Amino acid sequence: MIKRGLFSLLALFVLVIAGCSSSPSTSSSSEGEADPTAVTIATGGTGGVYYPLGGGMAEILESELDITATAQVTGASVENMQLLSKGDVQVSFTQNDIADYAVNGTEVFKEKLDGISAISTLYPEIIQLVVAADSDINSIEDLKGKKVSVGAPGSGNEANSKQILKAAGLSYDDIEEDLKSYADSADSFKDGLIDAMFVTSGVPNASVSDIAVTKGVRVISLGDDVISKLKEEYPFFIDEVVPKGSYDGQEEDATTVAVLAALTVNSDLSEDFVYKLTKAIYENLDSLGSKHDKGKEITLDTALEGLTIPVHPGAEKYFKEKGISK
Repeated sequence: MIKRGLFSLLALFVLVIAGCSSSPSTSSSSEGEADPTAVTIATGGTGGVYYPLGGGMAEILESELDITATAQVTGASVENMQLLSKGDVQVSFTQNDIADYAVNGTEVFKEKLDGISAISTLYPEIIQLVVAADSDINSIEDLKGKKVSVGAPGSGNEANSKQILKAAGLSYDDIEEDLKSYADSADSFKDGLIDAMFVTSGVPNASVSDIAVTKGVRVISLGDDVISKLKEEYPFFIDEVVPKGSYDGQEEDATTVAVLAALTVNSDLSEDFVYKLTKAIYENLDSLGSKHDKGKEITLDTALEGLTIPVHPGAEKYFKEKGISK
């Protein structure tokens, strides 16, 4: 009897300890699943578009969902897919092409990454080959032997840089590549340490604008042949133009291509939570537009265009209610 009593007390002790040690960072959803009370949004460098928009989204989520939300500086698209798959972040910005590579284990990803679902696409991310206004570089072929920033290591920007160089018959063997973030590239540009930089971003890009104010810049047209080869091999590219006057020093339109910025989420989050998250963002687009001009381009009608990966059921539920289908 004494032993039985001791076992009963021990069992009760274990139950009490288990109850006390339950995680305080989650709350039960209407579906009985655990929802986070703190959300981290993976963005990009401080000089890009993802970071200010991520900060705007964090403010919206804190206000509408009564949670803690943080915009995290990262190496952008590729790193964000890795962070999201590992569960280190709950929401992330990326390019639609990089999301496709991650889910399918192609291009920059050697194996498929699990746990990634889409919320929506956001706006075109235009590929810009930027040079100084007085540079002797007038085409992508002129990059031979030049010092060129291709983006942060492993970023979507770097992936696009390689694709464009390849379409022009070039590679890293033909240039002096420099792998840096937008902000670091801008510093190098102003110091004369690089001759050109690739930027996959909304227009205007803050780092390019910063350079333009001090020395003026031009965005180089990629050329019809390069664009044709790119689109033939990578169908997700769309035609785009960087209008003249987008930056100080740019006096002509530049023909180029673009991918689409996308918002992705960890697949393990409940349908109810992602529904509320999606609703909060899309019903406060005016607020996002006040954070960056690209936020003004995000629309409900185009939310599911250009997505090739599965949409999270919570986002799908919201868009279905609004009459939007993939």
